[in-house]
Amino acid sequence: MYGERLCNILGRMIFVQVLQKALSQRHPLRILWHRGKTCCAALAYRFPARKLVIIGITGTDGKTTTVGMLSHILKEAHIRHGALSTAFFLIGDTMEWNTTQKTSPSPFTVQRFLRQCVTAKCTHAILECSSHGLVQGRLNFIWPTVAAITNTSPEHLDYHGTFEQYKKDKAILFYMLNGKGTKVLNKDDCSDPLLKNIPSAHIQEYSYHLQPITSNLTLNIPGSFNIENAMCAIACAEAIGVNRDAAIEALKTFPTIPGRMEKIEEGQPFDVIIDFTVTPVAYQKTLSALCASLPPDKRLLVLTGSCGDRMKEKRPIIGRICSTLADIVVVSNEDPYTEDPEKIIDDVISGTRDGKASVHRIIDRTEAIRFLFKKAQPGDTVLLCGKGSDTTMWTKEGQIPWNEREIARELLHPTP
Repeated sequence: MYGERLCNILGRMIFVQVLQKALSQRHPLRILWHRGKTCCAALAYRFPARKLVIIGITGTDGKTTTVGMLSHILKEAHIRHGALSTAFFLIGDTMEWNTTQKTSPSPFTVQRFLRQCVTAKCTHAILECSSHGLVQGRLNFIWPTVAAITNTSPEHLDYHGTFEQYKKDKAILFYMLNGKGTKVLNKDDCSDPLLKNIPSAHIQEYSYHLQPITSNLTLNIPGSFNIENAMCAIACAEAIGVNRDAAIEALKTFPTIPGRMEKIEEGQPFDVIIDFTVTPVAYQKTLSALCASLPPDKRLLVLTGSCGDRMKEKRPIIGRICSTLADIVVVSNEDPYTEDPEKIIDDVISGTRDGKASVHRIIDRTEAIRFLFKKAQPGDTVLLCGKGSDTTMWTKEGQIPWNEREIARELLHPTP
């Protein structure tokens, strides 16, 4: 489309690049640039959200799994829909990987996706909404009917500044209801009081402690946090008219999202789980859940790291959690972007000094996985954190191919 090409040309112009570097991330001119692109994108694709029921889901952790669960519920209810998440794009029965690795990609990508949903005769679309995308207006003109949140914990504070501002930025999705539609809120989360005061026509709150649902809910994936994700998905489904019991029944056959608490089975005598665990709260929940499920005298082995150019203060916290809960920890390379991978590893390892785990640094991620597989004994669990279903790794030189799921399978069952 001409609008997208023009924005790309302008974005590559030297004076624009210089101006972007000179301005802070949240400078009004930068925000105006992003929102201008969104306006062009919506115009170019003729405002497709007008023809769809949009469900927007935000939060710190669990968004992608919740999108996947809700998509599964809608499929079982024979509601033709699309779903856009950090991991995948789904339209009807056709799925492809989100190679951008961005929760809320370019507004041209978002609006093109919504137009494709309309063309494919979808009636609904589920959008995973990032705080960056909301602040920058990349999700303008989606006009959600349902706005939902999974949870909030300190993340991306290098961009948002404070946790309070981060919560306010997440709240943008709920203001986009314009006093209409339905808010789906987590009663157990600290964001609840803030979001409850934002006008809407309806409100649904869910809670892990709501026994009538949790006692009847059966999932094939581990972790109490996934019960919370399921309850969010069920509440979203109810908000668009799906019967609660039907939604609960549908989730009995939910297989999991690739790269989200995904078991890799190649006949090995130990469990291998790949998960997109990146925040301290997610590490605490995921490792605690796996520790609780370990057979007696069996061990948890963890591959960890941290993303470059992002919230450096969380790195030692991740190291501390891993070294406290796991038995063997390997710190390795993980999307360093423009940073020195060795420095990132140093930051993570700085938090491991008082833990019980045996801690190792192996910068080559393939060798790190190979090391853990060699150390694993029958009945142990190996958890590979941070990459999930990503198909690339971001480095100083740009994106390079990386598929942790395929690499793990190859190392477990080498081709002859």
